[in-house]
Amino acid sequence: MQMPFPLADTPDEIMTEKGRKLFAGQSEFVKGVVAMSGLPPADRIEVCFAGRSNVGKSSLINALTGTKGLARASNTPGRTQEINYFTQGPELYLVDLPGYGYANAPLPIVEKWQRLLKQYLSGRQTLRRAFVLIDSRHGIKSVDDEIMTRLDSSAVTFQCVMTKADKVKDKDRPAIMDQVRKALSKHPAAYPEIVLTSSEKGDGIATLRSIISGLE
Repeated sequence: MQMPFPLADTPDEIMTEKGRKLFAGQSEFVKGVVAMSGLPPADRIEVCFAGRSNVGKSSLINALTGTKGLARASNTPGRTQEINYFTQGPELYLVDLPGYGYANAPLPIVEKWQRLLKQYLSGRQTLRRAFVLIDSRHGIKSVDDEIMTRLDSSAVTFQCVMTKADKVKDKDRPAIMDQVRKALSKHPAAYPEIVLTSSEKGDGIATLRSIISGLE
């Protein structure tokens, strides 16, 4: 019997090339959005990236686009409270959602961000998939579970992307993957494949590019 939530297969040559061509286009920062009224025109499909602070979100976006410094990590965790939009050629928006998981942020800021996130996830018709980034060293935490539950309620398909895979010892990997699979099985909006990545080593980047290029 196939294991639930298997690792995504390495793409074939056709899909690898399709992903490469999509991400060979120019990547540019468009704007940071703090209210729904500020969203750019819904004139192309988009994918968004969510993850707790310090999960490696900026590094992954930079690795995907091949543009060093395109997405910048804030030196102060939890400071960035904007939805950051990037174009990837003429066909795609990459959307960087603020890092979550810092309870010491002022309550009004947290509440404002949660409202904007809910509105964005529920009201953006061109959003094709959310990628929820999980640190391979730590597995899924309660704050990750909260964002997944929000994606469930918004009926937005999300896919788990494990970051920093090169930082995990081989002996620790099975237990962490088992924990991740069990947590994902509780979420109806979870796409049934996991992508294992290392931005530093380049592992899984071609796979993720091909997945995004296959969305319509």
